[in-house]
Parts: sequence; C-alpha cells; structure tokens
Amino acid sequence: MNNGTTMTNAVIECILSRSAAKYYDPSATLSDDQIRELVRIGTAAPTSFHLQNWRFIAVRTPEAKARLSPIAWSQPAVTDAAVTFIVCGQLVDTSVIPERLAPLVEAGVMPAAMVPEWENPARELYMAYPQRRRDEAVRTATFGASAMIYAARSLGLGSTPMIGFDADAVHREFGLAEDEVPVMLLSIGAERPGNWAQKPRRPVADVLAFV
Repeated sequence: MNNGTTMTNAVIECILSRSAAKYYDPSATLSDDQIRELVRIGTAAPTSFHLQNWRFIAVRTPEAKARLSPIAWSQPAVTDAAVTFIVCGQLVDTSVIPERLAPLVEAGVMPAAMVPEWENPARELYMAYPQRRRDEAVRTATFGASAMIYAARSLGLGSTPMIGFDADAVHREFGLAEDEVPVMLLSIGAERPGNWAQKPRRPVADVLAFV
C-alpha cells in the first residue's frame, strides 16, 4: 500500500461494507449443507495450540427458534433469520492436543516429535488458571464467529451477532456441556430492505499508537 492510497480487494470490501442486520426475510431458508459450509469456514479461524475448542448449535427449525426466542430477549433476528447459531467456546483442556494435532502429523505438516512440545507448554499456560481457560474459550468462539460473519457477507447474506440472551437458560435448554460457554448468538440469513449501511467508525488516529 502506498501512502495516501486505500487497499481494495474483495475481502477488504466485504469487511468494510458489512453491518449488523436488523431485518431479515423470514421466508428465506438455508439448507443444512449451506449451514455446514458456514461452520466449515468458521472453523478455519485460528485457535491456540490448534485446540479448536468450539461448537456451533444451528437453531433453524420453527420449534427450536420458539425455544430460543424467549430466552434471547425475543429479538426478531432469532425467528426471522434462516439460522441462529449458538456459538460455544469450550474451556481449554490440553489433554486433547495430541488428538487435535494427529491429522497434522498424518498429513506431514508437523513432525510427531513436536506434539509434546506443544502440549506441555499449553498445559503450563492454561490448566492451573481457570480464567485463562475461559478467556481462551471466548477468544476461540469469537474468532470462529467472525469468520462466519464475513463469509456470510461474501455470500450476500446478513448476520447479527448478539449477546442479549440468558446464558444459563441457553445452557439448560440446549444441553450444553459443563465445559461449554455460550459466547454469543449469531443469526444469518437473507436480508430484506431497511438495514443500515456500515456505521462510521472512530478515526484510526484515535485508536492506533505507533511505538
């Protein structure tokens, strides 16, 4: 990028044009294969030590939406969008690292001798620190959701990330495991007219420091 110029390509344009959708076409649906593809893209996001400590619950049937809506502040996106994902982060458990790294070893990406070189420091970093385990669960889920948000935009779909829900009730109603944190809801679907363009952001000079 030259001084005074703006970077432009399809990915950047997608990011710069995205805005949280308020209005969805309630008659539009996504197939299970389309939902799987969104999650496949989401799980290409980075995770610490390749833990991949996330899970996505796709709330897409009328019955499931009716269960989620009252514990999500009756936000219209839950019922109107094609699908609302309950994006879950899983508390870090470093004992799964050998299993998660096995495909890398099998593919020749990582030598087998390197696996304990990842597992041991990860154990020291996380397992005695409950807050770090939870913080990483939230980071992981957020990375995955972000990838899905921009993938949806690139496919001409709207998205709405939401933290307006009763986490304990979601945990109970949808059978989350004890080690799972419902980090956010993410509605995705076809938009209808009336949604805003991306809102102006704070100047870069206000948020960037050079050192």
